[in-house]
Amino acid sequence: MLGLFSSKPDHPLADPREAKRILAELAAHEPQAAVEEAGNWLESLVATAGFKLSQRLELVLQIDEAVIVPARRLGRDYLAQGRGNRALESRLWGINHAYWGHVVAAYSDCLARYRLPEKEAEAVKPHLPMLYGRLVHSLAARLKWDQFRYGPIDAEFWATLGGVYLAAVDAKLAQKPIVLYPGGAETCIEAEYLKALVFQSSSMDNLLPLEIEIAERFIAYFLPHFSLIREVKPENVYWVDAAKPLPPTRLAKLPEVTATLRFFNGTRAIEAVTQTIEQIRAELRVPPGIPLGDQYPPEAVIPVLEHLALCWGPTPPMRTHARHRVTSRLDVTHELAAIHRRMAGDRGDLGVESWVVDDVSLGGMGAQVPISRKDWIRIGALIGMQAEGGDNWLLGIIRRYARSGPNEGAVGIETLSKTPRAVVADAGGFQTEAILLDVPEVGEYARMVLAPAALEEKVALLFPLDGLRARLHPRETIEDGGDYLVVNFFVQSFS
Repeated sequence: MLGLFSSKPDHPLADPREAKRILAELAAHEPQAAVEEAGNWLESLVATAGFKLSQRLELVLQIDEAVIVPARRLGRDYLAQGRGNRALESRLWGINHAYWGHVVAAYSDCLARYRLPEKEAEAVKPHLPMLYGRLVHSLAARLKWDQFRYGPIDAEFWATLGGVYLAAVDAKLAQKPIVLYPGGAETCIEAEYLKALVFQSSSMDNLLPLEIEIAERFIAYFLPHFSLIREVKPENVYWVDAAKPLPPTRLAKLPEVTATLRFFNGTRAIEAVTQTIEQIRAELRVPPGIPLGDQYPPEAVIPVLEHLALCWGPTPPMRTHARHRVTSRLDVTHELAAIHRRMAGDRGDLGVESWVVDDVSLGGMGAQVPISRKDWIRIGALIGMQAEGGDNWLLGIIRRYARSGPNEGAVGIETLSKTPRAVVADAGGFQTEAILLDVPEVGEYARMVLAPAALEEKVALLFPLDGLRARLHPRETIEDGGDYLVVNFFVQSFS
């Protein structure tokens, strides 16, 4: 009966000894269990009344700190183990994404309670730099996990992120040095906010998840070459109004001048990026002082650095070919085996989807795409395309992907060939399905798409085509798509 009148909340974490035990267990769990359990504890804290604000914030800070290492490890598991296994990839993404959502919600709840006229508000003032800093950090983490699935990024996200930054500015805490987690580098709230702005400005919809991770690490490394300023200067490249639900935008014309308007540019960073690329090429390794979180070969990081330099430049990357607006339907199938069968005349159920083309150019097209539960769309995916009602096939690769809603997205497609041909070749006695991209000419090169296991060095491909017989020798691999290769072949004979 006495428990009915207790002011102590009915929650295991309200008992200091029990809370200490739970936190110790969280830190000792394997990553997935730790992250899932921590998310549940954070969710329960938000839902439970009766905690003093200082106690609530302290518990959120402690849970976040106890699980930051397992959360980072689980993030690496997603990048390392999930690729190629769609079910595992989806499950790991869901766990990580949900966790950072719980962290954001817990810190946001503490901040909302602080803004209320509570007696405990004064007691948490010394912890405000950490509250603001951790909240901006967790919002940026949620942004990255959304970007791993190519969005969509809700407009209100930018209002929330900017609102936290502006609150820190008003409290004169935005540039106060802090260390967010034990063993971490010194940072500040403004730097964490700027990091998220640069991340968004770096065209992540053109990168694979692993490349997004590498890009984020490089952004943190090159961040000292950026600065967030209020002044209108000729060298400004990007602007953001922290009080509005808008992402950072390239400066095409001066926006409405407000007290919350900020500018930044990467001009100084480009020089540092160029020097880093030269050093990597000279030493054939990433310099030890750049903390990428893992060992990556030069061929994995240099394209990411080149991409960042393009995005940070004063002039936006130009399209190779002019685009023309159209509206037409496109039948699309994916995966090499299914594309091959479709091009060979198989009209069976090969997972054909209908997309709407927005624009076309000599090099490719943009299209609106439906997103189903079996979401296979990714950067680098090989697709076969046929205009609705048409006979000829095109072969392409998805180069850009952004979700515009839960069930729809937009893709940019590079056209590999407008006259691809499905062939069955003899590779040293083994039958190999391949797609020929170019018309064979003796003494010239022709590209072919084939499965990685079908390619053997110095083993020629022999196949019939239009009543003739072709013999092609492999030279260099142009692109490795994981489940397919685009290879240059030398045409020895075609007669």
